[in-house]
Amino acid sequence: MNTNPILQSELSPRNLTMLTDFYELTMANGYLEHGVGDKIAVFDMFFRTIPDGGGFAIFAGLEQLIEYLKNLSFTEQDIKYLRSKHQFSERFLDYLANFKFECDVWSVKEGTPIFPNEPIIVVRGPIIQAQLIETMVLLTINHQSLVATKANRIVRAAQNRSVFEFGSRRAQSYDAAILGTRAAYIGGCDATACTISDRDYSIPAVGTMAHSWIQMFDSEYDAFKKYAEIYPDNCTLLVDTYNVLSSGVPNAIKVFNEVLIPNGHKPKGIRLDSGDLAYLSKKARKMLDDAGFDYVKIVASNSLDEVIIRDLLLQGAKIDLFGVGENLITSKSSPVFGGVYKLTAILEDGRYVPKIKVSETIEKITNPDFKTFYRFYNKDTNEAVADYVCLYDEAPDTSKPVTIYDPVATWKRKELDNVYAECMLIPIFEKGECVYDSPALSEIKDYCKQQVDRLWEEVKRFEHPHRYYVDLSDKLWEIKRDLLSNLNLKTYNNEK
Repeated sequence: MNTNPILQSELSPRNLTMLTDFYELTMANGYLEHGVGDKIAVFDMFFRTIPDGGGFAIFAGLEQLIEYLKNLSFTEQDIKYLRSKHQFSERFLDYLANFKFECDVWSVKEGTPIFPNEPIIVVRGPIIQAQLIETMVLLTINHQSLVATKANRIVRAAQNRSVFEFGSRRAQSYDAAILGTRAAYIGGCDATACTISDRDYSIPAVGTMAHSWIQMFDSEYDAFKKYAEIYPDNCTLLVDTYNVLSSGVPNAIKVFNEVLIPNGHKPKGIRLDSGDLAYLSKKARKMLDDAGFDYVKIVASNSLDEVIIRDLLLQGAKIDLFGVGENLITSKSSPVFGGVYKLTAILEDGRYVPKIKVSETIEKITNPDFKTFYRFYNKDTNEAVADYVCLYDEAPDTSKPVTIYDPVATWKRKELDNVYAECMLIPIFEKGECVYDSPALSEIKDYCKQQVDRLWEEVKRFEHPHRYYVDLSDKLWEIKRDLLSNLNLKTYNNEK
């Protein structure tokens, strides 16, 4: 493992300020021209649907969002480009030229299991600024949370066997490859094939050979022998170029006995990359064991995902490590993390005025007002039992039973007893200044595993998981009810 990594802060940051949807700029210009640009607004990021129909998602990408917010500035070239569009006032362009981020930001910690309809990021500040960062908030968190969630599913399917991320060449860009590796590591992967991710994030880079190495030599045996001579202490051989059982495994055993063992080295493993992995791994395991190599690991790859891995293990496959590529790095079976960013409150005369988005699709009706949320844990087991979304200045009193309300079907309620609560949102920026130090990536990974272990097993089912409660406080439920009632009354009167 890289013991002297290049820290991300030492790399030259790209100015991504202009990576924003154009309407955010036109709205910001409009806010300024109408004299409301400095009005304090509150936005929430949340998501509505868990990828792959799972029971929870994993929050990731906060470190990159922090770097983006720290480096927000508009260059002369940016201003020149915007002026050329002939849509923005000179006053607005001057505002951007002297831009300084001044918002407050709260977030859950990276690696936290998250659930639909809870505010995983809250931004409070001048409406111009809070609006301008929408695209990057969503882009950064949506991508890494998607990959971290998929990785966690795959790792759990592997049942304590190591999973390596092998997806760089199938990622949808070089950034997606690098940051996808980071997210996969948070989700539980142990290593990657992506070298730059080792350099930049200290994620162990691993790899052996491709089929082209085998094809370059006169025989499979010669290819194995040459590799073993160069890498005697890290020798894992790809055994499926020609025929796994009649050629690949026998030649590997021969090289182990003739090149490695006589010189005091132990072989590491063999790798299967095609064919019936369950059948081949069982046969290969017996051949290795019979030859005295019961310690040699069997690595499997080839378009794996959590469903295939689970089935392989149910079939008794003798696989010790899994290399997972395209289905992980792209979350191929569920490739969109549907995080959204919505206005929830405006500060007027010293008080927050709640705002709500209403839709004929009930699930798209937002939870209004300036909020935070708590996670309730059972006092006896320390397992998470429910999340409690409430007003920013509320705190649940767990000395007595707590009643929570379903945010969609608000007539549903549940009483919780014998629980304690932890606030899940922590300060990241205060008036534009970062007040949070991102932990080491290995710490985030460990935290993720600890938090997932605190979820009910029923929530972790791959199919039809138990729906984890994310409910509202009394006060928030009443605010949402009253807003909906008033809007319905206005609609009714208008229709009359």
